Amino acid sequence: MGVFMIKLYACLGSGNCFKPWLALHQLQTPFELRLVDVLAGEQKTDWFLEINPNGVVPFMVTEDGRGLGESNAMLWYLAEGTHLMPQDKTERAQALQWMYFEQSKLEPFISPARFFTTILPQERENRAADIENWQNAAAPGLARLDEHLREFQFMVGSGYSVADIGVFGYVHVLEEAGLSMDDYPNIARWIGDVSATKGFRPLGKLGVQEGKAA
Repeated sequence: MGVFMIKLYACLGSGNCFKPWLALHQLQTPFELRLVDVLAGEQKTDWFLEINPNGVVPFMVTEDGRGLGESNAMLWYLAEGTHLMPQDKTERAQALQWMYFEQSKLEPFISPARFFTTILPQERENRAADIENWQNAAAPGLARLDEHLREFQFMVGSGYSVADIGVFGYVHVLEEAGLSMDDYPNIARWIGDVSATKGFRPLGKLGVQEGKAA
């Protein structure tokens, strides 16, 4: 197989797309960003389905031309052998634990509540009951995360890692889902600490400087 530049297919505003994009920047890894307009259904068009038959973003094509779906799988791939991967065996397992937690206890509720509250606000009133249910479902996971971050600065004891990026993706925009950061002071502190890490770029910058790593 040949060696190519990583390609990241992503859409604007997505917390899941943000994760590998942020890791690529913080690792100073050269990559090509291809934006996909999911609101227009571009992810279901023939050209994209040839790249990812599942028809979803984010999707990453690695240096050897193989495709990877699932944002946290992309993070794990990118972090391998870098400072973002915990060196301790147990901490690597803890990192995975929190990344699984994010995908099962947080993202499934914060993401749709945010989508119909902020991304597609014209549907907010019609989906009010669903939004409230998603907010209520997110609360226990956020409370557990806030409790954890009372003891730890970052997700694992050794410091900033792939786990922080995985959890940060949607948690840092919880207010866009109609939730209050005031309820989670330790999460608020952690968001500030993550945002201060070297090479950090905010979600709003995704797509501004395509293909350039900071």
